[in-house]
Amino acid sequence: MKVTRRGFLKISGVVFMASGIGISLKPVLAHAEPLKIKYAKETTTICPYCAVGCGIIVATRKGKVINTEGDPDHPINRGSLCTKGGSIYQLSVNKNRLDKPLYRAPYSDKWEEKSWKWTIDRIAKNVKKSRDKSFEERNAKGQVVNRTNGIASVGSAAMDNEECFVYQKFLRGLGLTYIEHQARI
Repeated sequence: MKVTRRGFLKISGVVFMASGIGISLKPVLAHAEPLKIKYAKETTTICPYCAVGCGIIVATRKGKVINTEGDPDHPINRGSLCTKGGSIYQLSVNKNRLDKPLYRAPYSDKWEEKSWKWTIDRIAKNVKKSRDKSFEERNAKGQVVNRTNGIASVGSAAMDNEECFVYQKFLRGLGLTYIEHQARI
């Protein structure tokens, strides 16, 4: 008996169904689970990872993030996200995320937990110290420049236009001349 591949599959299917261990074709009762974002507040935001600016919808309930997904109405990504954007949920919901400042003193090999007040005060003192040390009122020609070359800044694509405006004003107020942005690098 010569059996083709197609014939073998037909015979196998008939034998399988006739043996009683086949798949039941009776209808089954199925229902959809309620969406986890039901009754959640949805807010649109921008992905913080790169300079593309993809739109994300963040669903929150009782102040906690419960879901993130691409925004289908956003003109840049139209609902799609890269792997980093797709994993943005873990940015806020992650047991390994640090939520307290850690400080390592110079020449130390141990990290210490510090308060936010101590950390912000420490940053302010270091910025002031560096600015005062490197501040230049006049250049070599005697022109008023009021600048500091001892501090530089690299901005973030996660900041929106308004935040960038305020941040730029702050940096210029300090006298910084070396101001860069992630999108240009």
